Amino acid sequence: MIRRAGDLIDAFQPADGDPPSTLGAFFRWALAGSFPILLIAGVISAAAGTLEVMSAILLGYVIDTAIGSDPESFFTANWGLVLLVLGFFVIARPLFFGLSSMANSVVVLPNLNPLVLTRLHRWTLGQAVTFFDNDFAGRIAQKQMQTARALTDVAGEVINVLFFAIASLVASAVLLTTINGWMALALCLWLFLYLLMIRWFMPRIRLRSKARANARAMVTGQIVDTITNVKTVKLFAHDAHEETAATEAVRSFRERALDYGVISAAFRFCLMAVAGMVPVLLIGGTLWFWSNGAASAGDIAAAGAISIRIAQMTGWVSHVLMMIYANIGEVEDGMRTLTPRRTLVDRADAKAISEIEPTIEFKDVSFAYGRQNGGVERIDLKVNAGEKLGIVGASGAGKSTLVSLLLRLYDTEMGRVLVGGHDVREVTQESLRRQIGMVTQETAMFNRAARDNILYGNPGASDADIEAAARRAEAHEFILELQDHKGRTGYDAHLGERGVKLSGGQRQRIALARAFLKDAPILVLDEATSALDSEVEASIQSALDQVMEGKTVLAIAHRLSTIARMDRIVVLDDGRIVEEGAHEELLDAGGLYARFWHRQSGGFIGVREAAE
Repeated sequence: MIRRAGDLIDAFQPADGDPPSTLGAFFRWALAGSFPILLIAGVISAAAGTLEVMSAILLGYVIDTAIGSDPESFFTANWGLVLLVLGFFVIARPLFFGLSSMANSVVVLPNLNPLVLTRLHRWTLGQAVTFFDNDFAGRIAQKQMQTARALTDVAGEVINVLFFAIASLVASAVLLTTINGWMALALCLWLFLYLLMIRWFMPRIRLRSKARANARAMVTGQIVDTITNVKTVKLFAHDAHEETAATEAVRSFRERALDYGVISAAFRFCLMAVAGMVPVLLIGGTLWFWSNGAASAGDIAAAGAISIRIAQMTGWVSHVLMMIYANIGEVEDGMRTLTPRRTLVDRADAKAISEIEPTIEFKDVSFAYGRQNGGVERIDLKVNAGEKLGIVGASGAGKSTLVSLLLRLYDTEMGRVLVGGHDVREVTQESLRRQIGMVTQETAMFNRAARDNILYGNPGASDADIEAAARRAEAHEFILELQDHKGRTGYDAHLGERGVKLSGGQRQRIALARAFLKDAPILVLDEATSALDSEVEASIQSALDQVMEGKTVLAIAHRLSTIARMDRIVVLDDGRIVEEGAHEELLDAGGLYARFWHRQSGGFIGVREAAE
């Protein structure tokens, strides 16, 4: 039954709309759908706090009853009171505290973290590629984890502590009015002083926590960036350089942590001074009223129990408030990174496409990445269904820009891109990219099983489909020989981060197997063989021929032997189409393509200066 209570909050419910950039609205967005359960958990916590004050009331009543009773007949004359006290301390109090603990540790905390984290991750995945280009991968991941944890901690502590504390203070004030109204007033005056102290310290704690969180994320980003590129670090013998960069990031984090520590220590000192005033006010005041016959011995005991409890709770609550404000600072820091509006979104009326005629058309397309030059300019190009088009040009000529616009990784600054007759801005990005398979020079591999990497092309494929795709890509034999450091073999072997455990040719075969499995009607080969030597390229050429069969192909290559057999070749220079035709036609024309062909060494196009 307790385990089933953990399902009261749907931990994976999507959020409605975009994450707001203001704190209160962001909390509502992140926790939407859980508020009824959170309120119930808060009420249970408040009930437990009220029972703490009732303990003091019962203590005072028992003492007054004992003083006014005959010791020999106390239990027989007051058996109802004895049963009430037993029932309260043995049944009611444990029950409410147990329910409060269950609500927090079973219902709230295990669900809020995944609820917030999945919402943030879902939002972040929808960002344009420029969002990821402009930041550290490790920093973005750190911000997601940090924000989800901090927000969860805030919600949990508000329920577990603040509801409990407020209920305890209200009930204490009510109890003190039964002793003397002046005692309740003294408690209220103390509470006012306490809140003034909180108001002064908490914003400062919040700001310093935000700065500390940002510095911590920068440390993570720096270290992850170094580890991700550790081979480059080793090749250039820059261990000392990277160590210095990491040390500087850690030094900045240390300074921010010291700033936070100073304000934290000052807060704790002031807190203990203010908390020490509670027993003096309440016990001293009750003793004064008792000396004037206005209070009983039981009142003294009750006031003493309450004052000690409030003094202890003050330290507890203040520490929690400090943590809440620190976590709010971390949430604000995470919001700044994670909540920018998406720069490339589907239109409200965008439609999903499927089973299209695999044609591609660029109509008067220009795009320069927001700059004055670069990219492509006034491109008019049509690729018919089933046609294999090669795109040639020196580095920076605009080849990869065309592919990025086709996949709608960017929106054109002028003109239109059509796939199957549909403007790519009028269809959903997901359905568009399902129509296009891609094999790139920088083959993306996950540190997962070989099976999972191939399965990425079609998550619903069977093991038989995966093996068939691997065979067609001539990858099956070497996959069977794989073994990772944990002893997993074959298709279960993990490939290492970015596939570092494979050779370039093996990674390309895995990528081709993925493309076979996706079986999209349009195939893009973006420098798919330029990272391979000629022998390896020749060994996978048959696999390339197979994956291109029956598809509309856009092939980019510096190595002209890869595209010489294309139906048509387009030559780009400075973002414009300067030549177009079949391989032999372009050679006969004696233009830029012919110069590329005659000047390449080992099958590669030279740099622009050499070509000119």
